[in-house]
Amino acid sequence: MEAQLSSPELLLNVLRTELRAAGVTYKILAERIGMSESSVKRMFGQKDMSLSRLAQICKASGIAMEDVLRQAADVAPHSDNLTLAQEKSLIAEPKLLLVAICCLGHWTLEQIVDTYEISQAETILHLVALDKLELIELRPNNRYRLNVSPAFHWLPDGPVQQFFRDYVVSDYFNGRFDHVGETLLCVPARVSSRSAQEVVQKIQQLVAELARLHQEDRKLRPEEIDGFTLLVGFRSWEFSAFTALRRPESKPAMTSITHQIATKK
Repeated sequence: MEAQLSSPELLLNVLRTELRAAGVTYKILAERIGMSESSVKRMFGQKDMSLSRLAQICKASGIAMEDVLRQAADVAPHSDNLTLAQEKSLIAEPKLLLVAICCLGHWTLEQIVDTYEISQAETILHLVALDKLELIELRPNNRYRLNVSPAFHWLPDGPVQQFFRDYVVSDYFNGRFDHVGETLLCVPARVSSRSAQEVVQKIQQLVAELARLHQEDRKLRPEEIDGFTLLVGFRSWEFSAFTALRRPESKPAMTSITHQIATKK
């Protein structure tokens, strides 16, 4: 079973969540499985547990062991990106890329069909294709699980990123960025390489936080949420028109760094 490949730490995190939901404390669990409370705490603290012990705890707590294993598999780490061949396959078929992006946003089959002029049969075929590309794992009733991590990103200068440069970026920045929850910033700064790396780490933390909020808000009704996109760029750069105005002696030492963060509906 694929879920059994999850790390013990993932399994225990899911098990703790299920125990809390069932109202089973360490003290209650200890009484039910014939252990001391301190031993139970130690067992969870060591982050290691046999499947037989897991089965015993689940049975004593009224929790389905299959659910714990499945949930652990759903949150198990996956790849942060696709291969070059996978990205080329997405770019070759625009509707396939559309469905792929919808999947990355956790859209259901019904939401895709209701929103875009793609038939249900056509969407299912695209889901099958994405399963073959290993972007998703297709499940019964046309449900799916993503095979990429929350930190997923397109290949640097890869086919999809080039597609975005050619067709998406100008459309994205054509907006006014004046709606609720929107902002556009262009912040130039002269900093060291070490400081630049620190900024990149903070951007990665922001992306992780957005992924967390995205996951939480999936529980809300469709009319309570809207599609937002975070577009982040951070590089050593100066607008070419400004570079042309530099004094000759200053051009080699140019270290201007521009940070652009934008969010748009």
